[in-house]
Amino acid sequence: MKKQLKIDSKTDQLVAVREFISQAAFASGFSDEDVSKIALAVDEACTNVIKHAYRFQQDKKITITVRDDHGNFEISIVDNGKQFDPSMLQAPDMKEYLSTYRRGGLGVYLMKSLMDKVEYDIEPGKRNQVKLIKHIPR
Repeated sequence: MKKQLKIDSKTDQLVAVREFISQAAFASGFSDEDVSKIALAVDEACTNVIKHAYRFQQDKKITITVRDDHGNFEISIVDNGKQFDPSMLQAPDMKEYLSTYRRGGLGVYLMKSLMDKVEYDIEPGKRNQVKLIKHIPR
């Protein structure tokens, strides 16, 4: 199975993304809880693209592709925005984060904690891809 959705880089498009992901995840046999986790991880990834890669430019495109492949549910999110270096990210200090009532900044941390694997494929000047992988329950 392979399905694809292209959206404009607008936060109001995230509802359609969550519905698209949820339907595909249910079709692959995930529980309600896992579907919610997967949808949240994808929402975070798309929000990061909108905010950071495209800096809220609403005329840009994001392509979301879902594959059910060899026991893995893979979601690929591709954009042509500003480059991102995942090696520069540090895990957040949750105690400090919560004590200072910060908002935002947990997207990548959430994606990694909700999914089994998060991979980045950056082609400078061409495209950014984040791949979110969850093992399909047997």
